[in-house]
Amino acid sequence: MTAEPSNRPQVERAHYFTAAYLSPARLAAYSYQLREVLTLKPDSVLEVGVGGGLTLHTLRCAGITAYGIDLDSALGPDVVATVLELPWASESCDVVACFEVLEHLPWEMLRPALLELHRVCRRHALISLPDASRVLRVHLSRLLERKQIPLRFIPARPHVFDGQHYWEIGKRGYDLERVSVAMQEVGFVLEHTFRPWEDVSQRFFCLRKVRG
Repeated sequence: MTAEPSNRPQVERAHYFTAAYLSPARLAAYSYQLREVLTLKPDSVLEVGVGGGLTLHTLRCAGITAYGIDLDSALGPDVVATVLELPWASESCDVVACFEVLEHLPWEMLRPALLELHRVCRRHALISLPDASRVLRVHLSRLLERKQIPLRFIPARPHVFDGQHYWEIGKRGYDLERVSVAMQEVGFVLEHTFRPWEDVSQRFFCLRKVRG
């Protein structure tokens, strides 16, 4: 049975400011979030799910008009709202960023959430999701530098709701192709996807909006 979604935050604000959360791998993930946004050179960004606020703060310091939406008012977003009902006009921001958010919704809510991201963005959506697929990381200077070798022979594990994630890429029934197809069906073109070397538990997607 699938757990029912809640309109209440799943974690307390303090969760984002602990030594365990702010690990080197986590900070590396933040750097990839910022790199992906800055590479697109947007004038305006809407971040859905502000977390600890590091990405939003840095974008503003870079001179970008950036707004934050989150379900948790304690995190200090500009607007308290859910990704399923973004109180923003259609095509009102160059880039919509949604990092480590969509897995907190049941799978059947993924498409409505993606439709909202597609509606609000003018050019691109940047998304990151947990990826539990097994990989072997290999780094041999000048030979195999930071290679990730998929271990496809290892069977996918079933996903068990842990109070936060309803599903993860690489778990049984949630392979990468299924997730990518869902993104394309709502009107996105996948420009690139990758897992950071420093933290392969996350996968980033850069999606370009296709106008009707």
